[in-house]
Amino acid sequence: MLQVPFADPVFLELGPLKLHWYGLMYVCAFIGFLLLGKYRARQQAWHQINASQVDDLLFWGALGVIIGGRLGEVLFYHPEYYFSQPVRIFAVWQGGMSFHGGLLGVLLAVWLWGKRRSLTFLQVCDFIAPLVPLGLMFGRLGNFINGELWGRVTSAELPWAMVFTRADYLPRHPSPLYQAGAEGLLLFICLWVFSRKQRALGTVSAWFLIGYALLRLVAEFFREPDSGIFGFSYVFSMGQWLSVPMLLLGMFLLFWPMSKPQQ
Repeated sequence: MLQVPFADPVFLELGPLKLHWYGLMYVCAFIGFLLLGKYRARQQAWHQINASQVDDLLFWGALGVIIGGRLGEVLFYHPEYYFSQPVRIFAVWQGGMSFHGGLLGVLLAVWLWGKRRSLTFLQVCDFIAPLVPLGLMFGRLGNFINGELWGRVTSAELPWAMVFTRADYLPRHPSPLYQAGAEGLLLFICLWVFSRKQRALGTVSAWFLIGYALLRLVAEFFREPDSGIFGFSYVFSMGQWLSVPMLLLGMFLLFWPMSKPQQ
């Protein structure tokens, strides 16, 4: 049985300045978005987004991720805890970011950014959709390093069962690694390959929503459920509840063009 190898969430101390592994993972995610986004803009001119605009798009997207992700964590998962200690809402370096909240924040940022540049909402979404999963991978690695979002209890005979000391000393699924591999790396590869050719407007975004929702629905069966606003449940967790609208919206976007005349 293995143990989460990172005992200290701080990887470097420079006097009073502490650099956290969790923050480093976000930096890696933003750098990956920047590099891949510029490459995508140069190679795929049909998006009408040039490489020089990617820096600005990243800034808006990062604001959406951080603000939306934190507010989602506060409102969807632990409202009582944070409202009783409101100062902790701002302690993002300690972990605690909701993907679904971050997604809503990014969508709002994308809409505002595109509106200022005469680009439709779906045009921008189709451009960034293949870039998002790699950032999700780094985020889940940050969860793993922090020893949070641990998996459900499993058999000690499972070769990769791990002990998350922040939870207890029982063998558990390393669910952050499952999600990093599935919702992160696997989804990134599929969307990156799929989006190399020009697709109908909204199709790439649709497959991102469908792919993430399905993978998250499965991953939640290996992850210790959060209590959330619907209460503690092993039957249908908060993460699964929030993934259902994503799945329905993705299916709508996928089939909606079929009912519209071709432009």
